[in-house]
Amino acid sequence: MLQRAIVKVTLLTVANIVNFHRLRRRRRALSIMLAGLFLLGISACNRRGHRVLEVNYVSAAQAGLRDQVSTIYNRVGTVKNGERVEVLDREKRFSRVRTASGIEGWIEQRYLVDQQTYDGLQKLTQENLKDPVQSPAVLRNDSNLHLSPGRETEHLYQLLAGAKVSVLKRATAEKQSGLAVPPAKPAKASGGRTSSGLALEDWWLVRDAENRVGWVLARMVDLDVPLDIAQYAEGQRFVAFFVLDQVQDPGKEGSDKKVSQYLCAITEPHDGLPYDYDQVRVFTWNIKKHRYETAYREHGLNGVLPVTVTSENFDKEGTLPVFILHVKDDSGNVSDRKYKLNTPIVRRVLAPGEQKDTRKSATHRRR
Repeated sequence: MLQRAIVKVTLLTVANIVNFHRLRRRRRALSIMLAGLFLLGISACNRRGHRVLEVNYVSAAQAGLRDQVSTIYNRVGTVKNGERVEVLDREKRFSRVRTASGIEGWIEQRYLVDQQTYDGLQKLTQENLKDPVQSPAVLRNDSNLHLSPGRETEHLYQLLAGAKVSVLKRATAEKQSGLAVPPAKPAKASGGRTSSGLALEDWWLVRDAENRVGWVLARMVDLDVPLDIAQYAEGQRFVAFFVLDQVQDPGKEGSDKKVSQYLCAITEPHDGLPYDYDQVRVFTWNIKKHRYETAYREHGLNGVLPVTVTSENFDKEGTLPVFILHVKDDSGNVSDRKYKLNTPIVRRVLAPGEQKDTRKSATHRRR
């Protein structure tokens, strides 16, 4: 009997010990689960606190991210021009942002532009991506690509001094207020001013090496006109130039015997004029004298960019270089004028039913 009692007590003791350990494991599992739920709750609160307000883009060449908005702070990261960031919070003139790599920090709001500006520049790029280049050019200073002509208009991308760009179009904007004057309806002005007396300045629509398109202040851009023809500017301003064709000159010094012949659009050296150019000149190469000569000049034009250069077959004359000018009349209507170059003669190509212009504004074979 005593042995049975001892065995019974022993079994009960073992069962109690096992139950104790099971209960302990259950409590531990419950504690871990509650701790996990607590941490998830904190994480959810943090996510709600750092919800994305909007998407912005960095308009500065480079800007630092700080850990706090105060006089004393630590730099936690760097963002570059055009970089996309998520705005998490705003305080005074700062925004808390998160980069694509997950870095969070505060940045001055003046270094950011909104999604609307970004989309506007993307649309401007798509609309002008295939526009004919009017002239290659080089930036004189660091310049911003603006969404529209004007110093105070929105901009995003920043180009460095010396960057090569392609000039596409021209427009004017009021110098003081930066309000754009629509190129299609230029204000009637004299001396680069609107009818209300506000000064105007020229802007170029340019495309950079990355195919980004935007407006740049014209005085920050130097057209890359070949020196051989730039010397014939005669105090005028080159607006556009094009290679029409090339001729072979056996007697020319140097290894390259081919010489380009050019069409140039020129205007007075003033900003704010109501036309893009008022004169065109064709420079052909004299093989006997080994120099450029003015084969054709036409002035008094109310020219509108872009100028188009192509080629066309003229039966017995063969395939010749052709250029098309867009010219505006006194009523504001724009018409096309086609010309062909059969070196060294430039002639107007009339459309069916078109009458020849009898104005004395064209000159042939002028040195």
